[in-house]
This record gives sequence, C-alpha cells and structure tokens, in this order.
Amino acid sequence: MHSPRSLSVALALGTALACSSGTGSDPQGPGAEEVGDTVGDTEEGTSSESSDDSSSDSTGESTSADESSDDTGGVWEQQLVEVGHAREFRGVWVTTVYNINWPSSQGLSAAAAQAELASIVDTAEAVNLNAIVFQVRPESDAVYESSLEPWSRYLSGSQGGDPGFDPLAFLIEEAHARGIEVHAWFNPYRGAASAGITLAEPHIALQLPEHAHTYGSSLWMDPGALDVREHTVDVVLDVVERYAVDGVHLDDYFYPYPNGDDFPDALTWNAYLADGGALSQGDWRRDNVNALVEELHDTIAAADPDARFGIAPFGIYRPGIPEGIVGLDQYAELYADPVLWMEEGWVDYLAPQLYWPTYSAQQTYEVLLDWWSSIDPERYVFTGNYLSKLGDDWTLDEMLYQVELSRLYSDQNSMGNVYFHVEPLQSDTLGINAALLDEFYGRPALTPPLADHLDDLVAPPLVTPNLEGDGALVEDVVEQSLRAFVVYADQGGAWALDRIVPIPDGEFGSTSLSLDSGTYAITAASRANVESDGVVLVVP
Repeated sequence: MHSPRSLSVALALGTALACSSGTGSDPQGPGAEEVGDTVGDTEEGTSSESSDDSSSDSTGESTSADESSDDTGGVWEQQLVEVGHAREFRGVWVTTVYNINWPSSQGLSAAAAQAELASIVDTAEAVNLNAIVFQVRPESDAVYESSLEPWSRYLSGSQGGDPGFDPLAFLIEEAHARGIEVHAWFNPYRGAASAGITLAEPHIALQLPEHAHTYGSSLWMDPGALDVREHTVDVVLDVVERYAVDGVHLDDYFYPYPNGDDFPDALTWNAYLADGGALSQGDWRRDNVNALVEELHDTIAAADPDARFGIAPFGIYRPGIPEGIVGLDQYAELYADPVLWMEEGWVDYLAPQLYWPTYSAQQTYEVLLDWWSSIDPERYVFTGNYLSKLGDDWTLDEMLYQVELSRLYSDQNSMGNVYFHVEPLQSDTLGINAALLDEFYGRPALTPPLADHLDDLVAPPLVTPNLEGDGALVEDVVEQSLRAFVVYADQGGAWALDRIVPIPDGEFGSTSLSLDSGTYAITAASRANVESDGVVLVVP
C-alpha cells in the first residue's frame, strides 16, 4: 500500500482534457476502454444518474476521450466513464416560529445564536443529511437582513430588533462548507402568529392595513389582494438574488386552517365581482393561491435556474382521494391545489406532510404515499415525516419503517424525506441518529438532479496528479458553477461512492485530494446536481 497521493481537480468546460497517474500504469477502471495514441474528437461530458443503491454504485460505461498536451510537450490521456450514485433528498425543517428549534430563546447574543446554528449543521452532517429547510419568514418578517421586512421578533425579542448578525448568511456558509443545501422556507400569508404583537416598519400589515385580518388568534394577509401577492414575490426574489440559497420552500399555510368562521376577505371578493368576475368564491380563492405559486415558479426560475422550488402541502388532498382516506379537505378549506401545481410544472417537488401512524385506518401512510408519488412522473415527492412524535407516541421502528416505505416507491419518484423537525436529531431521541445511519444514511448522497435540468451537459473535471511530491498543482481552466466534485472508487469491478467534496461558494474552482492507491473516477456536479462523466485516475 502506497501513501495517499495528492492531486488537483479543476474544471474543464466542454472539452475532455486528460488525466494520467504518470506512472505508465493501465489507466482503465471498471467499464473503461483504452485511450488511443492520437488526439480524438472532443466529447462533452453528459450526466449519468444511477438508481443503484448508494452502497453499491453503478458500473460505468466508457466514452471516447481526448488528449491534451501539457507545457512540456507530453500528452495526458483522459479516460471518461459513466458513474453515479443513488440520489436522495435527506432534509430537515429548522423552525423559527415560536422559537421551536432556533434560536432556543429570544435575545441571545450573536455568538450564542451562531453557536446554536452551527450545532444544527453539525447534527445534520453527522447523520449524512444533505438539506436544511430553514424558516426565514415565519410571520411576514425576516430571519435575515432585509430592507423589505423587519427583523423577526424571535431573534431579539422585539420585531425589528437587530440580532447582530445575518442568520441566513451564516447558515449558508456553515452548511455549504459541509456539502449541505440550504432551502429558504417562507410563510406566504401569515402576518403574525399572535394578532396582538407590536409590529415594526416596514411590516406589510402596516403598509397594507386594509388587507390585514385577524383570524382566530393570528393576523393574516389577504391572498386575494394583488399587492399582498406582489410583496410576497418581491420578498422571495430578494432572497434568491442576494443569497446562495439552494431552493425556496413553502409549507401548508395558504388560506388559514378553518376555525368555523369564514375568512374575512369581503373587500377583495366584492372588488372581484364588481370587475365582472365569474368564478365561485372557492374557485376564486384557489385561483389567488395558484397565481402566487405560478408567479413564484417563474420568478425563481428566471433569477436562479438552479434553485429548487417546492411546497409541503397538508398530507390529504381531498377526503376519499384515494378511496378510504378521511380528513381535512385542503382543496376546499385551505384553497390549495397541489395536484395542479405538479401537473403544471410549477413546483420541482412536493413534500406532503404524512404525519399519521403507518397503519392509521383513515390516513394509511403507504396508501397516501403511493397516491402522492403517482401524480406526476416528472416531479419528485420528498415525504414529510413527523419526527417530533418520536419518543412520545411513536417508536423508533415506526419512524424507520416509514422511511423504508418512502424508499420503496423510488420508481414513482419518491426520492427522499424531510423531517419535522430537527430537535429529535439534536437530542438523538431513542437513538434515531445511529439508526438512520445504520439503516439508510451510511454513505453521503447528493440530492436528486433538478427535473428540468436532466439534459444538462456538465464538463468533466481536469485531474492533474503532481508527480514531484506531496503538493498539488491547482489550475482553474474555465468557469462553470459547481456544487461539488464526486469521487468514486473501483471496488471489485464496480464503482462505489467514496466521497463528495463540496465547493462552498458554488462557483468554478479547484481542490486538492489525498487518495490511497487504487482506481478512481471523479465527476463534477453542477448546482442543479447533474454530474459529468467521471475522469478515471489510477493512484499507484
């Protein structure tokens, strides 16, 4: 066994530049073909996604390769191979409303609040999660620096109070350094969780008081008001443009959950009728929500095509759909139509909140999972799981079985889970962390590629071993926005995922790797999580 070799990985766009161990060793890996002695045609790298289990990744098929002369006139031979690993969204909700998850209390010092956020990232990394869904707008406020909305009261204790740092920026830096995505979670219409709180400028309820309504104990902005919708879109766009978020996420709060009273939207409803509107009130309310979802999709896609947009709806679409299901009718009472959002391609995924026991007679988990994941074969389902029930009403086996069921429907694009919420992982309730690692998350994984980017071409990296010592020659070739370099190792004739090396800033770059002797294939993964072909490298 030789000592680990240090090598550089840099991005080469559009051309398959060369790699060589420089020892005259056979450069082939599993499925690879020998490179000829003359320069061949350029072949762009293509994405190769595998449905194999992440612990036993796909054996690649080779592609043609190019050769490129180095500064001394020698020739590097680059061998390309198709590789991939089983993708899965492994997410967790981090809730700020009511200080459920973070910060633990209002008025913490910046250092203490940062330490708590870093601890959350530590926990996610330890369990091999790959996404944090962070609540940045719990009540038309901001858990980040904003000129459009006031600082959240859950930070300092009073709305508008500066916490002394930017939590979203801090979390992104911490998470991206560990290869964990950050999805910004917005509540689109809730003005305040408690209607009597003191609001601070420029809160939308102070700007548009005619569209702010007390409903139950909460303050709610009217979804039928165009100014409310446009403000929400502006808030989301501001975050997407200023922060390196990996996605935008909405939960199940559209029109409020009913309390027996009708929502007080007479002003906008009567204005709609006066303008000649012909829809029923229910259809009009649904149309208001649909318009927001469609506009958010279009706005996010235009601002950052690599950002994922998803929604976590209530776990039941309508009673009786599918047969035997009983519960709240979100279509008729929340005025949410997630089926339409999927069919129209307005969302990249749904994360239906299946918060019932597995064999609940009227909300059977597998029946609901099967139905949700069959809506649209081109969109993903990342099931929402009620992790906070663990140790209360639910056993460890129950939670693990639900995750296992979610994985069994991967052929219907059930491609992951989102856990509500992070606290049981931080407390390691009932040993959940080790159980998840042992049963499912023993290896890291990238999240699934964005559905609209499956045909993207990603250039393979340029891999240049330093043959003169332990140092590495680092060379940036051309710019392309990347998320990570992915290293696969030849294990008995099959490629197995070895590691994912994050590129924290999401831009083109380079990094140094230390590898034991063996045969490897190294890919570049775009921000849309599409991988290039792998560059084969033999380390003697």
